[in-house]
Amino acid sequence: MKAIEVKVQTLSHFDASFELPFYATEGAAGADIRASMPEKASITVKPGQRLLVPTGLSMEIPLGYEVQVRPRSGLSLKSPLLIVNAPGTIDCDYRGEVNIIIANFGTEDYVIEHGLRIAQLVLAPVTQAKFTLTDSLSSTERGAGGFGSTGTK
Repeated sequence: MKAIEVKVQTLSHFDASFELPFYATEGAAGADIRASMPEKASITVKPGQRLLVPTGLSMEIPLGYEVQVRPRSGLSLKSPLLIVNAPGTIDCDYRGEVNIIIANFGTEDYVIEHGLRIAQLVLAPVTQAKFTLTDSLSSTERGAGGFGSTGTK
């Protein structure tokens, strides 16, 4: 598999004992990224609350690519936490800290510990569209039907 270089810079609160984002298995599409909190603190997410979880990392993504932030399936299944903008996009021209937008969809507080594998990152190619104005669109069988209009079975 061909690897594309993504430069990663550590910030002052990045825990040096952590690895950079890493693939847990040879065939993994997503690289796990950990929560890295200042002073190795934990964060409590209250029910219904959304917040940013810091990772202590910034990236330089090559032009023509994005990094998608996706939920880790185990965390989504075993906890009330969800990444609410999944997949989130880190654009190639962004140089700030990678923070993960987390929400607690449960009924009790949830504590995110320093070092938790909080999300996975997927490098993906980007194709930009050229949007052009038109007076008409081609017709299709579906037409303007949406939101379940094609059925469930």
